[in-house]
Amino acid sequence: MNADYQDLVDEISALLGAPATLEDRDFRLIAFGAHDGDDAGAMDPVRTRSILTRRSTAEVKAWFERFGIATATGPVRIPADPGAGVLRARLCLPVRHRGTVFGYVWLLAGDAPVPRLPYTELADADLDAAMAVCARIGAQLADEARARADLGPHLNTLLTSDSEDRREAALTTLSGPLGAGGPYTLLCAVPWTASPPGLRTVPGASALTLVPVPGAAGPRLAVLVRLGAGADLGPAGAAAKALLASTPGPPSPTALTAAPASTAVGIGTAARTLADLPAAWREASAAARAALARPHLGPVAEWSAIGPYRLLAALPDSGPGHPVDPAVGPLLTPAHSELARTAEVFLDCAGQAGRTATALSIHRQTLYYRLSRVEQLTGLDLHDGEDRLLLHMSLKAAKL
Repeated sequence: MNADYQDLVDEISALLGAPATLEDRDFRLIAFGAHDGDDAGAMDPVRTRSILTRRSTAEVKAWFERFGIATATGPVRIPADPGAGVLRARLCLPVRHRGTVFGYVWLLAGDAPVPRLPYTELADADLDAAMAVCARIGAQLADEARARADLGPHLNTLLTSDSEDRREAALTTLSGPLGAGGPYTLLCAVPWTASPPGLRTVPGASALTLVPVPGAAGPRLAVLVRLGAGADLGPAGAAAKALLASTPGPPSPTALTAAPASTAVGIGTAARTLADLPAAWREASAAARAALARPHLGPVAEWSAIGPYRLLAALPDSGPGHPVDPAVGPLLTPAHSELARTAEVFLDCAGQAGRTATALSIHRQTLYYRLSRVEQLTGLDLHDGEDRLLLHMSLKAAKL
């Protein structure tokens, strides 16, 4: 926990006489006050989960937002609702700066007849003092948000520069507002032909940048996401879904512009430090390319789940302008697309003619004729294991 935020949360706890927690606007835990371990009334399941996992679920977030906390400028009293899993009433203090909400301070009520926090008896002066502390928290969170919004160029340098000195300088700059530790991961949205989304519109995003790729249909969008305890990729999945679910609209700092209909999002593995991000970016890019090539893998694909494409994506891009194996080249021309599809399905079916004919809805004799044409075009022997391996890899790599 950030020591500055911890001190501010403790100050609010002292003012109002109850343990407080501070979460950002996405309900990720930032700091929490000490709770009396001998008092069973000090906690409820929602707060316990927030502290243990460092965030609340989307369902919990939506439930609390029903009470208008995102637009409130003063304290909001929220009743208990056991049906929603909220066993204790709460006092929510919005953390705002210049009209924008950046987070929330939460305090729990206790059981009657002796409430831990008698909301109706709190002095206005104490509440005003607590809200003044919230304003200080809001200013600090706003400063950090502005710093993260300016990190895109440095993230781009870290991921793409050929200069070790420039990469080291970018890493130093990123480490200031983000810290050297993780875990983090990167998302790759490909292709991304719209304007970059606003940082606030992608849940969990710490930085983002457009990465041009020579010869590609469009740039790739890189999104840096901080992960929770245990390097769980859940926050990355939520950010990926937000990207794909975006709706058309003009570019603006606070509106997520539309992702193309054919966009796929890849997710790299957890990076323990910022220095590990280039490797996570290669993984995320590979996963995104695989999801585009094989729709059943996407539209959101984790690198760990793309199977043989982990190896194939490590090869040089085989799209337009990139070299392919000379034996397979003739088969990859538009004139022979049906033969290429037949060969790929045949190899996907482990060379079983019956399964292949059924998958393609053709007669076996038609299949045999097409396979003989594949052999004539390529010079490969489909009865030879290494020739089949070369053909299979080439056909898959050509789609990446």
